[in-house]
Amino acid sequence: MVLWRAIARGLAPRRDLRSLKTVTFGDESAVRSSRAASVISVVVIFLVWGAFTGSALVPAFLHVPGPFTGEAAFTYTATAPDGRTDDAEVRIVVHPFGEDPQVPPVAPGAGFAKDDVFPVPALRNELVRVDLNDELGRDEGAAVTQVDGRAIAPGGEVLLDWGRVGMSPRGTLNVVPEPGWQMEAIWLPPPEDVWDRLVGIASDGYQNFTLLEHLGYSLFRVVVGFALGALVGIPLGYAMGLSDWFRGWFDPIVEFMRPVPPLALIPLVIIWAGIGEVGKIVLLFLAALWIMAIAARAGVSGVSIAKVHAAYSLGASKFQVLRHVIVPNSLPEIFTGARVAMGVCWGTVVAAELVAANQGAGKMIVTASKFQATDIVILGIVLIGIVGFAIDVLMRLAENALVPWKGRT
Repeated sequence: MVLWRAIARGLAPRRDLRSLKTVTFGDESAVRSSRAASVISVVVIFLVWGAFTGSALVPAFLHVPGPFTGEAAFTYTATAPDGRTDDAEVRIVVHPFGEDPQVPPVAPGAGFAKDDVFPVPALRNELVRVDLNDELGRDEGAAVTQVDGRAIAPGGEVLLDWGRVGMSPRGTLNVVPEPGWQMEAIWLPPPEDVWDRLVGIASDGYQNFTLLEHLGYSLFRVVVGFALGALVGIPLGYAMGLSDWFRGWFDPIVEFMRPVPPLALIPLVIIWAGIGEVGKIVLLFLAALWIMAIAARAGVSGVSIAKVHAAYSLGASKFQVLRHVIVPNSLPEIFTGARVAMGVCWGTVVAAELVAANQGAGKMIVTASKFQATDIVILGIVLIGIVGFAIDVLMRLAENALVPWKGRT
């Protein structure tokens, strides 16, 4: 941040109204989102993602060390029951997981311990019975006592340049190639795999529904659940802020339900509303209701009493005070609560679609996770984040258009 500010200040000194302010630290109105910082943030996240997945979209010099592949070898010392020892070399062919490697033939050599070769998948470990090729094996009482000249016993291990060789409690060698820092695609696929999956699902669909249908169903449930929650929660919040009786009646209920996570309500929602669309919308309705009620109550409580007194002194009725003083001054708090409630609803839609849904972004993620389709899971998460961000941007624009007096006295 300091480096970028120094560069930006040297390239283009600020010439806007903020540069005229004498005090900026602590003044929220002087804080503007830096587009450069946003771009850098997204680029850094992409580079880190690509670096830890070996993406072809990221320069190779930025990649973190990957898993070891290729040929390696170690020497083991076998000790016979009569005390004789013999050495043999084991060649290890480390190949990408899922490929069928070409294993070269190896001459066994002289002595009772024979040279051998074993294929081992990268990012995996493999038990190798080196004694199966020996004249005197474990069944005849022989045992492996050293690896590359270092003593080894059951439960121990020897570290090598390309990995490590351990020994199981029964004396079998366990070969573990160096895994590196890169993530396997089954855990974290590279960006290009996620993009390919996006193109495929956008054209062919997933689970008998197109991508737009999955997102559309999720968005429909969120909008309907949020709208119903706001439709009930805002009048309830106004009533609690303006009436002692309503506050005394509903305040315990609202404060009791507010900290209860929507996920905890799923069993009751299934019992009360079934497993259809109604159950999902009811869950989202309950997620938005308490947030909107508290936001509306806070908006009423934040109205300056001086403005109310001024309205009454000018002969305003209660309805006029509500219409021209309380509602406009409480709208900023209500919009803030609406943004929070919409975010909670959009986050809860994944849980709502666990209730026997056939379509939706959450259902797509849950189904893909059962088949370990991590690229689809990440795609769904990215799409949910993008749609959620777009919703928040739209609500900010609506707030700026409908409540231009926010932050002004």
